[in-house]
Amino acid sequence: MIKSVIAFVGAIVIAALAAAPAAAQYPSKPIRIVLQFPAGGATDAAARILGQALTKSMGQPVIVENRPGADGAIAAEVVSKAAPDGYTVFLASNTPMMQVPLLRKVPPYDPVTDFTPITDVGRYIFILVVNPALPVKSVAELVAYARANPGKLNFGSFSSVGQLMFAQMRTTTNTDMVLIPYKGEAPTIVDVLAGRTHFTFATPASTLAHIKDGKLRPLAILLSARSGLLPEVPTTVEAGMAPFSVATFVSLFGPPRMPPEIVARLNKEFNAAMQLPGMREQIERQGVQLAGSTPEELGSFIKQQLGAWGRAFSEAGMKPE
Repeated sequence: MIKSVIAFVGAIVIAALAAAPAAAQYPSKPIRIVLQFPAGGATDAAARILGQALTKSMGQPVIVENRPGADGAIAAEVVSKAAPDGYTVFLASNTPMMQVPLLRKVPPYDPVTDFTPITDVGRYIFILVVNPALPVKSVAELVAYARANPGKLNFGSFSSVGQLMFAQMRTTTNTDMVLIPYKGEAPTIVDVLAGRTHFTFATPASTLAHIKDGKLRPLAILLSARSGLLPEVPTTVEAGMAPFSVATFVSLFGPPRMPPEIVARLNKEFNAAMQLPGMREQIERQGVQLAGSTPEELGSFIKQQLGAWGRAFSEAGMKPE
């Protein structure tokens, strides 16, 4: 028994001594940022922009690896099972970190125990846009039109955020609207532009050009404060909508049991990159409003959001499958 204990303690000491030089030399090879999304889109663009900045500051290539599919579970499992050496990280949205573990009867991973929080990165910007043919110029007018035309307004949804926003709008305004599910943002916007679907919440990347050309009309923006992208557009709360109960976040995680020194280095580098001149404006145009954090703050935030998303899914009638 004593020999076993001594052997166990010895193994821990050897592992610690081996990890110390590795952390001190970090990084000594390329770092990959794994994404749940295909190339293109807000998160991919933000990852590549930040990756370029980190390549310069860290002295090693920071590359983006796109692993789409299964609501982000494929990318999440790649990272959760990777070596905890800081060379594989996950720039994740709320979908794999909230929707997958909360809406599957047998979750493939635990967002708290199977990942190491590194830093919050920001909040997705969602703009409530309507086809200009719809005779409404505000959220109040949209609600009034929906009440006067029950069952005739179609809402396009391509994400869990859209489903929750629709459920909240319909419940709080007591209106009869139709939810049209889509497999992606692009086809949703195509149908809103064509008038087959009347309105949706979508990102700046897919809407700004059409807003500028007058092909889409913005009514509100899902943020806590107005965006410099569209300063004249009110927040959803300013427009009279109920506060959204959950956060549409994008944050950085590593595999479980990462060395604290490497977590601290990555946190420092990412937060410094987010503060570079012009970085905020550049990434906000892609649809992400930057907001850094400490690893501890992100860890607490994820636990809080699990409760909030769980309640929101329940209220919307979305159950594990």
